[in-house]
Amino acid sequence: MSTSTIIWIVVAVVVVAIVIAVAVALSRRSGARRVEAQRAKAQEIREKAAVDEVEVRRREAEAARLEAQARLAQAEADARSADATALAQEARSHEELASGARADLDDRLGHADRIDPDVPTADDAPVEDRRSDAPPVDDVPVQRGDDGRA
Repeated sequence: MSTSTIIWIVVAVVVVAIVIAVAVALSRRSGARRVEAQRAKAQEIREKAAVDEVEVRRREAEAARLEAQARLAQAEADARSADATALAQEARSHEELASGARADLDDRLGHADRIDPDVPTADDAPVEDRRSDAPPVDDVPVQRGDDGRA
């Protein structure tokens, strides 16, 4: 091989090495820019998330407030239901007492009618209600206690 060929081969190898070195340098610079761009994008996303976090916390607080309000309303409704149940039981008790008192009164009136010689018997003409002057049951005043209940 001649000297000139060897020189051309060496020059070609040097040129190829320089081209490779330039390509690697450009590639690294491009990669570094890409990495830097990714870092900037990530930072931008974090900043937006920080701003949105305030709104998310506000919404969570509102949801917690509404949940507490709902629990309070449910507790009040349960208390009212318990009161209604107690009042209904008290009403049934009063109704039973009134019914017993009515039966006792009717028995006493019946006994008085049976022993009274002036009261017509079943053999006589039909008798209209002997208590026509009594007010209807709905109009009887109810005596209330201190707590406002009958």
